[in-house]
Amino acid sequence: MNAIATKLNGVLIFEPQVFGDHRGWFMESWNERKMQELGLQIDFIQDNHSFSAEVGTLRGLHYQLPPFAQTKLVRCTQGAILDVVVDIRRSSPTFGQWISVELTAENKKQILVPQGFAHAFMTLVPNCEVQYKVDAYYSPEHDRGLAWNDPDLAIPWPNATPVLSEKDTKHPRLQEAKELFA
Repeated sequence: MNAIATKLNGVLIFEPQVFGDHRGWFMESWNERKMQELGLQIDFIQDNHSFSAEVGTLRGLHYQLPPFAQTKLVRCTQGAILDVVVDIRRSSPTFGQWISVELTAENKKQILVPQGFAHAFMTLVPNCEVQYKVDAYYSPEHDRGLAWNDPDLAIPWPNATPVLSEKDTKHPRLQEAKELFA
């Protein structure tokens, strides 16, 4: 597995080694020993799986506050998504900056989203499935989000009128968010 550093310290993109033949293909999607060789000690405790039927479905920008902050390992197993990660650590030199990566069933890339980052994705095709591991359980009391269309972030989403949950229409802008990471 090839680990690619990004401009956001701790956010990594993984490109797996895929072995294929006439039967299909095989890859490791998680290997604790290889992660430890990279200096990562993550105890994932839950796998999540989402399905989005419509193109332009946007889920995020989500995060959880400590002590339920989550590290996520995200991949798209059907379809294609634009995955976005925003640094919300106030003391970080990249606070308020973001990166995006296209994750598809074909490219099999994964993104590691550490604690201290907001995360979102938008579907690029119909019928997308996204699977991700987390290292903390969901806690409604610690669940927070940022406005997907915050003009200060200026994320160029591929669809200007996304399909959103009611909850995702009500998040504050980054500069208005009271509870972020130190």
